[in-house]
Amino acid sequence: MKFFNIFLFLALTAYSGAAQTAADACTSIMVGRKASADGSVITSHTCDSWYRTWMQMTEPKDYPNDTIMSIYEGRMHTEYPTSSDGMKEKGTIPQGRHTYRIFDTAYPCMNEHQLAMGETTYSGRDTLVNKNGMFMIEELARVALERCTTAREAISLMGSLIKEYGYGDGGECLTIADPKEVWIFEVQGEGPDKIGGVWAAQRIPDDHIAVSANISRIGKLNFDDKDNFMASDNVKDVAIRMGLWDGKEEFSFWKAYSGVNYKKEPKNYDIRELFIMNQLAPSAGFNASMDELPVSVKPDKKVGVDDVARLLASYYEGTPNALCDRLKVKNPNKKTEEDAALPDSIVSPVANPWMRPDEIAVYEALGDSTMQNIRTVSVAWCAYSTIIQCRDWLPDAVGGVAWVCLDNPGQSPRFPIFAGSSDVPEMLKICGQHRERDDAALWHFRKPNRLATVRWAKSREFTEPARDYFLKKGLRELPAIETLYKQYINEGKPDEAQALITDYQRDFFGAAILRWDELGNKLWKDNWTGF
Repeated sequence: MKFFNIFLFLALTAYSGAAQTAADACTSIMVGRKASADGSVITSHTCDSWYRTWMQMTEPKDYPNDTIMSIYEGRMHTEYPTSSDGMKEKGTIPQGRHTYRIFDTAYPCMNEHQLAMGETTYSGRDTLVNKNGMFMIEELARVALERCTTAREAISLMGSLIKEYGYGDGGECLTIADPKEVWIFEVQGEGPDKIGGVWAAQRIPDDHIAVSANISRIGKLNFDDKDNFMASDNVKDVAIRMGLWDGKEEFSFWKAYSGVNYKKEPKNYDIRELFIMNQLAPSAGFNASMDELPVSVKPDKKVGVDDVARLLASYYEGTPNALCDRLKVKNPNKKTEEDAALPDSIVSPVANPWMRPDEIAVYEALGDSTMQNIRTVSVAWCAYSTIIQCRDWLPDAVGGVAWVCLDNPGQSPRFPIFAGSSDVPEMLKICGQHRERDDAALWHFRKPNRLATVRWAKSREFTEPARDYFLKKGLRELPAIETLYKQYINEGKPDEAQALITDYQRDFFGAAILRWDELGNKLWKDNWTGF
């Protein structure tokens, strides 16, 4: 049975209010190794935009001297790994003698040595953009992952590439982790008349967590503290030349190079940063009246992968900012005097956390002033999301693991991809953003997810437990897989070891696809009389 027309409508309208601004873009949560529940260093990413969903595991390669590599713009919107439609070569650079295996996503995110990255766009000042710069942020990440093994090495390499070849993107942030530490790296151009760029990086303390959500976060730079701060050598000069800093006040990176959040407020945070940091460190007492939030904070208790997943899935349920909690109807179960203890009203079954702007406008027009849209952490226009663990007590191949989901992280299950696997499932190698197609993994999640929002109050009763089941399953099973991997390696069976993790992640992914196909069928059956 073909559901193309209705599902295409549902999918596309979910994006209807998603103008491509920083506010619509990504969220990253970082966790230091002493702040995590198991000693992992964690970075993460929700790719909240209409970017490609195809993924691949590249092969490591050796190159002869004098080999060059091309740097592109437009790879973010291709349909297959081999497609070049819409791509533009920006220039070339010398190729490294050896490149590492990388997990290649829209924003490349992990290599075989457990170097991992998340990303968020913060736009910054338009006056700093120079489109003639060679590197977009995704290409910087790709080259760094192909050539580097540590976060510090990656930051240094990207800084040198920016200086020599120029940065052509808007304000961007990469959250860069390795098995020892995690950093936040922010970069912009240095104006239309100058090929180059300006950047700063700050190390997150081992016992801290941090959040980046489309707003420049780095403030004061301690140039004497080389262990915890890095910056381009022009970081102050550009600010003075462009009239962004008077050279007298204490220098702040975000104040100079951004100055506002995406609401045009003079702050380095908004609701997502405040919500997540208060969830993990309520004792800190952060509130919306503060002019500035620190880059990081020590959490009240250790943070696990499940905590990061929960927060990336968040839509502020239980707080005044929860959209669906504001849409109430008369309680149909309150019929007699014996029901007096029941509430007079309940959340409407048609309410969902990701209502489109046009839906919200209807309620506003009817006089409901409470129905104001607030940007949630999880969004319907998310392409994919990653939570990456880097674990120094394990071999790199299994120590680095990306917990991936496609479509809305508030609805979709996560499945593991290991740093040392040789391949990814075939359905992950096809982008689902161009058209509806059953051979693209995205649509097996997008269809049930959109259908579930039609009667969210009911469907969440079984979709959310299914979502959470897969992460619990993975966290329960991975220790056995890791032990068997090490056994194969110790027995001199590297091929069997690699096949083990590649096959395991393929089977895991297949189980998630099957479950979501079943959920879609159930949703149709439950609502066959109409929605």
